[in-house]
Amino acid sequence: MQVIQSLLIDGEWSSGSHERQGEVFNPATGEVIAQLGFADRSDLDRALAAASKGFDTWRKTSAYERSRILRRAADLVRERSEEIAALITLEQGKPLAEARMEAFGAGDHIDWYAEEGRRAYGRVIPPRVRGARQMVLREPIGPVAAFSPWNFPVSQLVRKIAGALAAGCSIIAKGPEETPSSCIELCRAFQDAGVPPGVLNLVFGVPAEISDYLIRSEVIRKVSFTGSVPVGRALGALAGQYLKRCTLELGGHAPFIVCDDVDVDAVAALGAGLKFRNAGQVCASPTRFYVQVGIHDRFVEAFSRASAALKVGDGTNADTQVGPLANPRRVTAMQAYVDDALAVGAQLALGGERPAQPGFYYAPTVLTGVPEQARIMSEEPFGPIASIIAFDDLDEVIRKANALPFGLAAFAFTRSIQRATLLADELESGMVSINHFGLAAPETPFGGIKNSGYGSEGGSEGLEAYLTTKFVSQVG
Repeated sequence: MQVIQSLLIDGEWSSGSHERQGEVFNPATGEVIAQLGFADRSDLDRALAAASKGFDTWRKTSAYERSRILRRAADLVRERSEEIAALITLEQGKPLAEARMEAFGAGDHIDWYAEEGRRAYGRVIPPRVRGARQMVLREPIGPVAAFSPWNFPVSQLVRKIAGALAAGCSIIAKGPEETPSSCIELCRAFQDAGVPPGVLNLVFGVPAEISDYLIRSEVIRKVSFTGSVPVGRALGALAGQYLKRCTLELGGHAPFIVCDDVDVDAVAALGAGLKFRNAGQVCASPTRFYVQVGIHDRFVEAFSRASAALKVGDGTNADTQVGPLANPRRVTAMQAYVDDALAVGAQLALGGERPAQPGFYYAPTVLTGVPEQARIMSEEPFGPIASIIAFDDLDEVIRKANALPFGLAAFAFTRSIQRATLLADELESGMVSINHFGLAAPETPFGGIKNSGYGSEGGSEGLEAYLTTKFVSQVG
């Protein structure tokens, strides 16, 4: 089986020098479809040297020229979006319709940063002494080490690359070993658009080895990580040890609050769509459905009906709406969450089992009456399980929604402006979406608080993460 040329270092593609290689699976069948070359320390040293050299070149390139190259990259990504989408579905499993949105939408993220990078303004501060000039300059922070996850291999990686490059930084990106091919094609589009050698580097390998080596390097000035809370804590601590700026987008356990004044069927259908998108493998996925007691039973019925209608299968099939999980570990984890919840008193309204077919599938599952002591109420399931719990009043549900140490996303539905305002003010979350799904657009910040991390990607805040402030006071 051919080894994927997975490393982009100083403008050249190679297979990696590490003695270990990775296996890439098709989660729809469970079959190994490729071998992935891993980077060793010699490869990382080359990448660090390339990023250092690339930064010296790129930081001196005008914002207009950087923008032109990025806009060309956006066009290339859109032109190649069908090919990229097919690779996402093959290696990650999500339905092709979702993969197409991810691949094509990556161009929007690049375009946003291409324009925002031309507007990284400083300012002039009125001096106290006549003849003096006081200026605030915004400069690229330096070479970046970025680590992206497998659940959205393109849309997560593109935010880091486009943000860094728009600000004038070089970057070493470690892509997800489970889903490498779409990341490779994304980087190839940047390369073909004219990004100079060394400015964008891509590596794969043993995650702990790569993160430890890159973050400790004096070359790296900024770290961006998207992934689990435990790994994010470890990388954040390491970055802090070396006083390096860090953006962390970690796990969520989003509440989905439904008040008794809504259109039950419409909200249930929207909730099911959000919950089972990408088989629930979404950091901002709603997981704790709090439904006001007066409409609880109707909501459970409507939500279960909408969930049962979802077609589970291979993402390449046109009628598939829920694809496989990423690996067999996730299937085992789903069953463990369900078994634990049922053991402590929850009821099973739908699913709760693995379909009898090859691949890493788990049926859309709905639990009701889930006690607080169930593991799924405090641990992010990251899979196709929804827990529905009744509540009486807003004060009670806000307290429950805020009780966990997570704070990435929250959803709320009500026709009352007073209730909506209270929920927007009181929910402890980096992102709150009321009466619709309004997250993750390129022009809006995406990030959490508490154990869900800090810093944002997207919006003007996403560019700010890659800039540093220099104050200049000058006379004469």
